[in-house]
Order: sequence, then C-alpha cells, then structure tokens
Amino acid sequence: MRGWAEHLTGSGRAMARGSLPRYLLLLAQENLEFRLPEIKSLLSLCGGQFSSQQEIRINSPFWILNIPSEEMARGLMKRTVCAKSIFELWGQGKSAEELYTSLKNYPMEKMVLYLQSNSTYKIHIHAFNKTLTQEEKIKRIDALEFLPFEGKVNLKNPQHIFWILEDYGMDPNNIPEEPLDLYFGRWIADGQRELIESYSVKRRHFIGNTSMDACLSFIMANHGRVKANDVVFDPFVGTGGLLISSAHFGAYVCGTDIDYNTVHGLGKASRKNQKWRGPDENIRANLRQYGLEKYYLDALVSDASKPIWRKGMLFDAIITDPPYGIREATRRTGSQKEILKATERGTENHISISSNYHLSDIFFDLLNSAAEYLVMGGRLVYWLPVYKPEYTEEIIPRHPCLKLISNCEQMLSSHTSRRLITMEKVKEFEVSDGGTDV
Repeated sequence: MRGWAEHLTGSGRAMARGSLPRYLLLLAQENLEFRLPEIKSLLSLCGGQFSSQQEIRINSPFWILNIPSEEMARGLMKRTVCAKSIFELWGQGKSAEELYTSLKNYPMEKMVLYLQSNSTYKIHIHAFNKTLTQEEKIKRIDALEFLPFEGKVNLKNPQHIFWILEDYGMDPNNIPEEPLDLYFGRWIADGQRELIESYSVKRRHFIGNTSMDACLSFIMANHGRVKANDVVFDPFVGTGGLLISSAHFGAYVCGTDIDYNTVHGLGKASRKNQKWRGPDENIRANLRQYGLEKYYLDALVSDASKPIWRKGMLFDAIITDPPYGIREATRRTGSQKEILKATERGTENHISISSNYHLSDIFFDLLNSAAEYLVMGGRLVYWLPVYKPEYTEEIIPRHPCLKLISNCEQMLSSHTSRRLITMEKVKEFEVSDGGTDV
C-alpha cells in the first residue's frame, strides 16, 4: 500500500499541523485512482489546498484530513461521489486502549456542545472488511461509558450521530482478529453517492453505445472543478451524458458532434429491442428528464478538427470523451474535393462526407482548442486510450498553456486501459503556442 504525503491548509496561509481541525473521510472502495484528484479538486474549489505534511494511505477507505472549517468539510461532501461520509475526528488508535486514551485527551470544550442533557444522540458501528455481531457492537458502545454523554439515546431521529469505525485491512482472505486502526468521530455529512443511482444510464431517455457511466461523469465534473454559472463545453458531445453531470452542479452546458443523427436524436436506437429513436430521445430531453433543461445552451453539428468559435476565452471547463475508434469511429469532415463530389451526386447537405480522424490529430486539436478557449484557471478533462505494454508518461499530450493536474487509469482489459487526464490553463494563449506535443 503506497503512502501519500498530503495535507490540507487554508488557502494562502501556512498553518501548523495541530491548528486545524481533523476530519476522518470514509471513502468508497471503487475508482481508487480517481479519489485523491477528486478530493483535491473539490477542496481547492472550496478554498483549501494541499501541502506535503500528512500521510494518506491511498488505497485505504479511511483518510484523515486537516480542514480549516466544518463549513468546508460540508462543501466537500455536497460534491464528492468518491467519499461516503465525513466525521469530526475525536480519537484514533491502533488498539481499543489507544482509542480510549486519545478520546480522553480530546478537548472537553469541543465535546460539550454535543453531549448536553437537552440533546439526543446515537452511536453507529462501522467495520471495514469484517462483519461484527450485535453483541460485539453493543460491547464496543458500552466501553465508551467514560464519555460524559448526558443526552438521551434516540435511534430514529437523533440530533447528533457518533461513529466507531474499525479498519480490518484490505485482504478479505486474511482478516485479523483485532482491528488495525480504530476511529471515533461525530458525523458531519454524507457524500453524493446516491447520484450514481438516480442518474443511472439504465433509466436515461437518450443513450448511445458509449454513454458515460454516471459515477465517472460526476468524477469528471469534479476533476474539472465545475461550479454554478460556469459554461462547460463538450466537443464530442454524443448523447450529452457529460453535460448532465455539469448541469447538475449548476453549470450552463453546450457541445458539438460530427454526427447529425446523434445531435438531432434521429436514426437507429442503441437500446436492445428498439429499432428507431423516439421523439423524446435527444440531448435536451435528457436534461429535461433531470429538471436541468434551463442549463442547456445548445448542441451543434460540427467537426472538432475545424475551429468554429470566435476568438477569446469562452469556457470555464472542457469535459469530453473523444472517440477512440473502439465502439465509435473517429471521423472528421472530408476534403473540399470529396464534399464537391457528394454535392454533385445530390447528397443532402446534412450528410457530410467524412474521413479518418487519427488519434494524434484528435488530441492535438483538443489541447490547442482548450488552450485558446478556456478561461485562465479553467480545466480540460478528457479520456486518453492507452496500450498498456507501451505506456509511459511521456505519451501524455502536452501544451505550453496547460499544466497536467492528474492522470488516473481505468483498466479496460489486460492490455488496454484509458486514462482520465486533467489539465489546467496556466498561460494566456498566443498564436505561437499552437504546438501541442503529442
């Protein structure tokens, strides 16, 4: 298990480690590589930043963060889909005795507000990688009798919820008798894990062969630090799945795609047992389904290899999933000669002649476009397909105006994967900067 030296401080201030409240973050054990960049991005969005002082076990579901305020902790949980819950950490230890000693040393003035006689509370037990019996849970709760709880127990609707969390390691085939780490804390807030189910592609009106999984869509929006009133653009918009997650966070969304039928919701359906797309199968209907239509600007039929925008910064974020030629072909409009031939044959003007659009050209155009049209500090978030035996970090496309923020791998097969690349605009675009290193 790798350790990461990461620590959160209030923005613009160098604070001593002990001066900030400590919070315990309980994370979902999926999309492990995506979790740290998401949490970092969201904390910076809330006004915090990381520095290299505190250790985070990157694959563990338990992270301890020093966060300047409970308000910031709540702001984080209003956005994250990687974390389940956050707690104000009152104590921790490698054994029960260490935990109890730690709790006895926690400042009473920080406890007393939540232990008063006119309050209600309950204690919840959470064990990772082990199932505890009811008897074992009660034993752990009874062992906390030294804490000065004066309120009444209310299991259904308590004012305050306290958690005992026990970590039994990562190996389900080698579960220790005693926990490796124990924590006690006051529950602050839950994350947004329910969005994964409520925005599930299975129940969406309009989908395609490559519609993005809801969880990854929200992770991409969080990596892009999308916020209310931003303008977010997807140059390979498809059925608009990535627009939905950004619109959920209050951003205005737009996109382009070379496929006329997809943009207009026409042609053959992607669903099994359905031949043709229905009248409510289009990008606007997708946003309407979730009550987000007011955030939809438009989708245009356009070729990503050709500039269509006026000069100047337009977008706060560009979030996209370029076609790799696996389930969707990579295309761009053909040469003028090919288009003239098609016109002579009487082909309808919305059916464009297309030619192959090589991957290197796709990413060259994408990074140049991001460098030119993102606002300063705006982010580009996109997927890069990778043949694993030949992968090195040197193949990640670079641009002088864009700084690499994170690079997370999602396995597709034993030999292939795709990497979620997040970049931030750090330099004003000039014509001389139009050289992406692909």
